[in-house]
Amino acid sequence: MNSLFKTIVLVGRPSTPTLKEPILRLVEMLPTHGVRVLIEQETATEHQLADCQSVSRDNVGKLADLVISLGGDGVMLGAARLCAPYHVPLVGINLGRLGFLTDISIASMEEEITSILHGAFSPEDRIMLESVVVRDGKEIDRQLAFNDVVMCRGNTGAMIDFELFIDGNFVCSQRGDGLIVSTPTGSTAYALASGGPILHPSLPAIALVPICPQSLSNRPIVVTDTSSVELLLTRAHDVHAYYDNQYDCRLQAHDRLTVRRFRNTLRILHPHGYHYYDTLREKLRWGEQFV
Repeated sequence: MNSLFKTIVLVGRPSTPTLKEPILRLVEMLPTHGVRVLIEQETATEHQLADCQSVSRDNVGKLADLVISLGGDGVMLGAARLCAPYHVPLVGINLGRLGFLTDISIASMEEEITSILHGAFSPEDRIMLESVVVRDGKEIDRQLAFNDVVMCRGNTGAMIDFELFIDGNFVCSQRGDGLIVSTPTGSTAYALASGGPILHPSLPAIALVPICPQSLSNRPIVVTDTSSVELLLTRAHDVHAYYDNQYDCRLQAHDRLTVRRFRNTLRILHPHGYHYYDTLREKLRWGEQFV
C-alpha cells in the first residue's frame, strides 16, 4: 500500500550533528512506501547529504504534500510558516527538550510515520497570525507567526508607551515592557510565562498578554480570532516586533503594528493516541509529588 503523501520534505534543526542519523533513516524508509523525499536545502548542506535531492526554503510549501520537522518546537514553528500558506500538513519529530508541538519520538519514528503515511493519524487545524507594520502610511514588514507576535523593548531599560485598539476601537493606553499577541498554540509559551491563560488549541481566540505592565490593572484579555489587534507605538527606544522569537522588525515611535488571524490554518498530523491534556500534564509536570 502506497503512501497518501507523494512528496515529503524533511526540515531539520540547525547545528545539530545528531540529526544526520534519523534523517538517513527516513531517507531509506520513506521511498519503500512510494514517497519522493526532499531535504530542505540548509539541512542538506549542513549534513553533507549531497546524494539527496534538496529544495530551498521558499519552495518547501510549493512542492511538499507533507512536511516532517526534526528537532524541537522551534523547528516546527519555522516549518509552520512554510506550510500554512500552501495548506501543507506538518508532522513533528522531537529531538528537543520540551516538545509541546513535536509529539513523535526518535525511538518510535519509523512506526509512527509509517502509520501516518497510510492514514492512521489525528488531524488538528490550528490558527496562525499575520502581522503588518505600517510606518508613515507605508507597509514596511509583513510576517506570519504560529505562536505569537511580541512587541517589546530591547536591551535598554526604557519602558514602552503604546495604545491598544481592537477592531478599530480604542481599548487603553499601556506602559510597560510590551505586549504578547498569542494564538492558542502559543498560550503555553511566552504568554504563559508572562501570566497569560492556557487556551485549548481548538479555541477560535487570541490572547493579549501584557509584559511587566506599570499598572497592575492591565491584565491579560482574550478576544475572538476574527478580531483585528492594532498597537500604536507612542514612545519608543530600541523596540522590536518579534515573530515566534525567530524574526524581528525594529520599530519606531508612531509605527502601527496590526495583528490578525491568517487566512489559512495550519494542519498538524498527530499519531493516534495523542491527547492535548496528556501533553499538558507531561510537559508542565502536573500532579508530580514533591519531596
